[in-house]
Amino acid sequence: MRTKVIYPNTAFERLQGIGLTSQRMRDRMVARQIEAGLEDQRVITAMRATPRHCFVDEALASRAYEDTALPIGFGQTISQPAVVATMTQALLLRQPKKVLEIGTGSGYQTAILAQLVPHLWTTERICELQQRAKRILMTLSLSNVHYRCEPTELGWAKAGKYDAILSAAAPEVVPESLIAQLAMGGRLIMPIGGTSQELVVIDKTPHGLLRHSLGDVLFVPLIEQDRI
Repeated sequence: MRTKVIYPNTAFERLQGIGLTSQRMRDRMVARQIEAGLEDQRVITAMRATPRHCFVDEALASRAYEDTALPIGFGQTISQPAVVATMTQALLLRQPKKVLEIGTGSGYQTAILAQLVPHLWTTERICELQQRAKRILMTLSLSNVHYRCEPTELGWAKAGKYDAILSAAAPEVVPESLIAQLAMGGRLIMPIGGTSQELVVIDKTPHGLLRHSLGDVLFVPLIEQDRI
């Protein structure tokens, strides 16, 4: 699959106050991920191309390329680059064509995925966050994303079965509703747990669910009203 490259020297990026220097900062950020085990060239290309500072408040733009989560308002965060790289690389192993993202958030993970999969559905319970993310993604000419703000239903069942589902929020147990929305042979990637969390990969096979861990993480919780 060919990666759609977002060129960094756009007028939008210059308005954010970082300008052309951000490419060097992105290259350094991605180099750290390669040292940590990132191998998929598609993910490397997408992360090098995506202006992460556009997805955080201007006051935090100078920290956008640190390997850390940052606040984006409403008690939410933009995931640290290492976690985005790990989740995206694991998702692409199954070559998914139709992907569901739980938690649009800042839109950064959405932007990475939109460059790498043909069709992306993204849901968010905080409409203001999704509206802000959508404006940024449209400015970056990412047009293969379907948006839904829904505070009560987990996922987007009416859109059909998904080859892969990625969640940016952590329930204490794997939601059965997401397994039901996963196509046979599909893959679910999400953090699981309360105060102690692990990033898990669940593959849906004819013989049942196969689960393995990608390590300890810390995500915002999936709130109770989002679970069905």
